[in-house]
Amino acid sequence: MADQYLGFDLSTQQLKGIIVHSDLKLAHEAKVDFDADLAKYGINKGVLTNPSEGEVFAPPAMWLEAIELVLQRLKDQGADFSKIKGLSGAGMQHGTVFWSNDAETLLGGLDAGKTLLEQLEGGAKGERKGAFSHPFSPNWQDASTQKQCERFDVALKDPMSLAEATGSKAHHRFSGPQIMRFRQKYPEAYKATARISLVSSFLASIFLGKVAPIDIGDVCGANLWDIKHGCWEETLLALTAGGEGVDDLKKKLGNVPEDGGASFGSISPYFVNRFNFQPSCQIIPFTGDNPSTILALPLRSSDAIVSLGTSTTFLMSTPQYKPDPAYHFMNHPTTPGLYMFMLCYKNGGLAREHIRDAINDLSPSVTPKSWDLFNSTATSDPVLGQKDPSTDPMRLGLYFPRPEIVPSVKEGIWRFLYNNTAHSITAAQTDSQEWPTPHADARAILESQFLSLRLRSQNLVEPQGALPPQPRRIYMVGGGAVNPAIAELAGQVLGGADGVYKLDIGGNACALGAAYKAAWGVGRRAGETFEDFLEERWSEESFVQRICEGYRKGIWEQYGESLKGFEMVEKRAIEERGEGKQVDTAEGRGL
Repeated sequence: MADQYLGFDLSTQQLKGIIVHSDLKLAHEAKVDFDADLAKYGINKGVLTNPSEGEVFAPPAMWLEAIELVLQRLKDQGADFSKIKGLSGAGMQHGTVFWSNDAETLLGGLDAGKTLLEQLEGGAKGERKGAFSHPFSPNWQDASTQKQCERFDVALKDPMSLAEATGSKAHHRFSGPQIMRFRQKYPEAYKATARISLVSSFLASIFLGKVAPIDIGDVCGANLWDIKHGCWEETLLALTAGGEGVDDLKKKLGNVPEDGGASFGSISPYFVNRFNFQPSCQIIPFTGDNPSTILALPLRSSDAIVSLGTSTTFLMSTPQYKPDPAYHFMNHPTTPGLYMFMLCYKNGGLAREHIRDAINDLSPSVTPKSWDLFNSTATSDPVLGQKDPSTDPMRLGLYFPRPEIVPSVKEGIWRFLYNNTAHSITAAQTDSQEWPTPHADARAILESQFLSLRLRSQNLVEPQGALPPQPRRIYMVGGGAVNPAIAELAGQVLGGADGVYKLDIGGNACALGAAYKAAWGVGRRAGETFEDFLEERWSEESFVQRICEGYRKGIWEQYGESLKGFEMVEKRAIEERGEGKQVDTAEGRGL
């Protein structure tokens, strides 16, 4: 009987389940789409909303139904759950689930003849005990916690101090501010809460048959965990719990094991009897969706994933912990001594499309939405618009059709010329030879997006052999990854000693990462790291294609000289269109 491993991904709109063989090749996959399959919950794009308070949330009861439905769909495909040696999962980060005092008893005594929903959801009028003290889980899109975030940002002095302790400044979606608001808005429900899970540990709890610990990587999305000292941060717990109930909140949150691969225990008898899992099937810690993404390939230190969709996300594995309010640090979900560095931008594909369309509109013969003219324009223009680097200023722009997170500014476009000898910027004259719009914007927007990534990651990368500090490899994912001009500019600006690669693992990176984590947790040899385990079994040619060079001597250095000017342009944008009271400096940028 060939061993298999099961990985889940509970995201905003879907629950996916993926089964892989011990050689990590795909065996089965199935999904439940909440809007299509569970519309009775009244959700739209997987969530319910209360716009008057900025609340976005979902019912855990819906997820219970999805768990059984996705398992049934896998079974209908021919999946044999008796072959599953271990399972793990990923959950959308920052969501919180509130368990009742009856949760542990209910989870541990499930009847295989009844559904999860029948046994865990409470009766509407209280005629039946339920496992939840509150029927909803705040979603990562929730924006109701501004007042709580303001308290978090000053609890340890300022946003920089909070980031140094917890890996991030305060954010609306983070679990600490969410729990604080829950306590304030629903004090009786908070008192009736025995345990608090994240979405990942909620899902693990269902399969474990008792409330599972929070994962060492996912816990960093709460603004409550002291990353350097590996413990709950007492001042922040006191703020969240109202000062009096720190010990109570610690009990609600539970202990956080340091080993991301150590089994939580065997699967609940419910799944043994209802779906024919083996009683020995192990539950390996479930983590967040972003940490799980970096487990979908053997990401080495200084390797970077650039996700180019409507928004832009940058993920990197690094041994250096250098937090800043502009970005996120999290413990690596499997490998002690490594951290996951993450940048999130709202502007990505949409900004590039605006310029593409403006260029195409000037050429009526061009097919609408074609990237050909944009690409040829971007790659034929000289680096930073400098025909002669010794005399010409550098073109530097910012393009934000929607408000941006990094830097924290309202929508707008800025175009400047930077004299890198005098270290001065002047506003560019558009529709002129110094900045012919929209054509000069094609290269400038790609340079701008990658310069922002380079600026914020430059102190985290390591020397690559004889080459200066830069990423080892750059993996491009998402819609923009298929565009050769975008890949070419990524290599020129960011470098990449081993080159730029297109990573194609479909839309299943989180679930695949979870399945790989399950395989490692069960099958690892003593002391075997996740990266070594995966590299031994992972088929690079199935998922990865090298698309261009990374580091180009001279060009990479030229972009390095522009970073000071790029910071000056960002500072000017903040002075003109900054969001709120946040100030963006080289030491601390508002996220």
